[in-house]
Amino acid sequence: MIGSGNVSRVASHTVPMAEINTTPLVDVMLVLLVIFIITAPLLTHAVKIELPQAGSTTTPEKPEVISLSIDGAGNMYWNNGKMVQGELKAKLQQAAAEKPQPELNIRADKETRYQILAEVMADAQNAGITKLGFVSEPVAR
Repeated sequence: MIGSGNVSRVASHTVPMAEINTTPLVDVMLVLLVIFIITAPLLTHAVKIELPQAGSTTTPEKPEVISLSIDGAGNMYWNNGKMVQGELKAKLQQAAAEKPQPELNIRADKETRYQILAEVMADAQNAGITKLGFVSEPVAR
């Protein structure tokens, strides 16, 4: 009889359990529920602050770009229109008085004498032009 009892115990352990033990699952879910109950009021608590009010401002207009071209002979062209001798100073003073002040781009031929460029830059400075640039073409390789 002792031998038959041992056989029945071994046989009962080899048969898989048909039930799932849900006790650990319920314990974990209850712990998570308690954690969420405690932390939920902390997440909804808001700090009251006064944010600054933003006002929209208009963007400044882009200034006009004036192209002053000088060929090798010293002839000057204001925005592709030929100028007569002595007209440059008057046009530069008129451009310096505009609001916003236009940008003066100088395009000079490579044969233009430096003295002419220096005179143009001096006239622009004396007229009050603050934005002056030189335009060139890249060297072809």
